[in-house]
Amino acid sequence: MDETRDFALIVLVVSLALFLAILLRSLTARFAVPAAALFLVIPPVAAEVFPSLGNALSIVEVERITTVALIVILFDGGLHIGLRRFRQSAGPILSLGIVGTFATAALIAAAGHWLLGLGWTLAGLVGAALAPTDPAVTFSVFGNREIRGRSGTILEGESGANDPVGIALMIGMIEFATRDDATFWVVVHEFVVEMVVGLAVGVAGAMLLLPLFRRLTLPEPSLYPLRVLAGAGVVYGASALLHGSGFIAVFVAGILLGDKAMPRKGEIERFAVGLSSLAEITAFVALGLTIDLGTLSDGNLWLDGTILFVLLTLVIRPLSVGPLLLVSRLRPGERLFVMFGGLKGAVPILLAALAVIAHVEHETYLYGLVYVVVLFSVAIQGTAMPILATRLGIPFRTVSHELAEARGFTVARSALADGRRVDSLPLAERAWVGGVRRDGRRVQVNGSLVLTPGDRVDVYCEPADEPALRRIFEGAQS
Repeated sequence: MDETRDFALIVLVVSLALFLAILLRSLTARFAVPAAALFLVIPPVAAEVFPSLGNALSIVEVERITTVALIVILFDGGLHIGLRRFRQSAGPILSLGIVGTFATAALIAAAGHWLLGLGWTLAGLVGAALAPTDPAVTFSVFGNREIRGRSGTILEGESGANDPVGIALMIGMIEFATRDDATFWVVVHEFVVEMVVGLAVGVAGAMLLLPLFRRLTLPEPSLYPLRVLAGAGVVYGASALLHGSGFIAVFVAGILLGDKAMPRKGEIERFAVGLSSLAEITAFVALGLTIDLGTLSDGNLWLDGTILFVLLTLVIRPLSVGPLLLVSRLRPGERLFVMFGGLKGAVPILLAALAVIAHVEHETYLYGLVYVVVLFSVAIQGTAMPILATRLGIPFRTVSHELAEARGFTVARSALADGRRVDSLPLAERAWVGGVRRDGRRVQVNGSLVLTPGDRVDVYCEPADEPALRRIFEGAQS
């Protein structure tokens, strides 16, 4: 009976904590306070008041929990972007995600060495940890609003792309820091292998999973979202076992599957959005429980963190990504917004946790420093971003997540879609052609397909976009 009661107490505490975290998320959305900031502050305080909470999870268990959370978050991010939106901003996304991440890591390392007096190895670890931005924090800062246009796609895509890049870079840096005979070539080799294998597995995984998702019918509608999530887990696991980046694999697979038609697509997307929010909460609460307030009592740690945060936000991030954005088709205000939008979150703390698990030198200082910078980024930078967006005239749209399965339209003669290629249609950002029937037979959909009168076109879209899409396919309505 004692064991049963102990387990019941655990279930009660965990469920109550999750319930309060979700409630807190809804409250912070009303007051424009990033929920992640409170999730980083409340757990350490609670662990100090109730010491048993601080001992509930080891750093290894927290690393595993956060890894699972990131699989969900990155896969959902890929689904949300889709291949069409990614193609439109592929250049800036890849340059910021790869070149920008390396440049940011290098400049942080230089600042840590020359201004904070850190050794080059420790400074490199700090740079690798703080280089990636965080997709979950970026999304949660704006609540149920979505940034319209290319600036939003670039920020979302960069956040998804630079997380795997940062993780691969950190793994290489840990190898460099813990092996006496290691050279910097270890970092380069580890990064290349992780990226190449992860990209290959992500592409192959999407190509293999899509026919299965389309052709295999399941007995219960609720199983369709779970099947897709299980597929993401398979992609991650296969890539990791092949020494690739499982994170880049799930992100790429999500992008490739994002625009593809499949049964219960609307339910799958809604499920992924909800699960991604839950994953974000879980990751931040778990990471917060690993923070020792005694370590944070060191005034030098807060001073170093403040210096690094100010430099990272106002100097390092603009210098790293600003030149890469010069060739992008963005207004000056949008370019400035992207330069300021490098929010830090769960990923940097996860990377610092990997260094702690590997027992690098000065691991406690490293973990505390990264925590302080992330806390400042979420609380200060995250609060300022909606204000900055308004001042710079960044366009938004309200996201209802009420994505329909498909809306059917019949191409009318002389309508805008008549005689047009699918890839030339001015569809909404979150709408795509999922199927076309011509003379009763299904036609393979690709960008070069030319629509003709009488074609029955199934379009995945949000309800608010249906009237505009109907005018495109069926012409003016009397």
